[in-house]
Amino acid sequence: MANTIESGDKAPDFKMESTAGGEVSLADFAGKKLVLYFYPKDDTPGCTKEAIAFTGHADAFEKAGAKILGVSKDTLAKHEKFRAKHDLGIHLASDADGSVCEAYGVWVEKKMYGKTYMGIERATFLIGETGKVEQVWRKVKVAGHAEAVLEAVTG
Repeated sequence: MANTIESGDKAPDFKMESTAGGEVSLADFAGKKLVLYFYPKDDTPGCTKEAIAFTGHADAFEKAGAKILGVSKDTLAKHEKFRAKHDLGIHLASDADGSVCEAYGVWVEKKMYGKTYMGIERATFLIGETGKVEQVWRKVKVAGHAEAVLEAVTG
């Protein structure tokens, strides 16, 4: 059974390699809001649109005191290529072993074309300055999502 993280819960700690250079952990964001978003795979249509949307609002998030970190199981090398190809202004972290996906309850059973498989549920967690989860979006639809998260941050 997957963990279910809800508003008010303490955000699970994490350590992952990131495009910010070296390891990134929850503690690195203490005193700031963190938009931690999970997505299935670099360079797929929905994931690309989502990353571009967050990049488009990066300045507004920054102004509101929030950092954005995208997470998938892709390697750091894939993340770097993805960022360069689409000129992304946000950082991505590699959860290669899936432990962070498990901790946040986004490693789930999915179905496509009649086949069942395990994969990352598109989900976003807004983590407050004290490390508590302020809002959770699950089964995210990409269109309008970055704007909805920004509204919650600036709210």
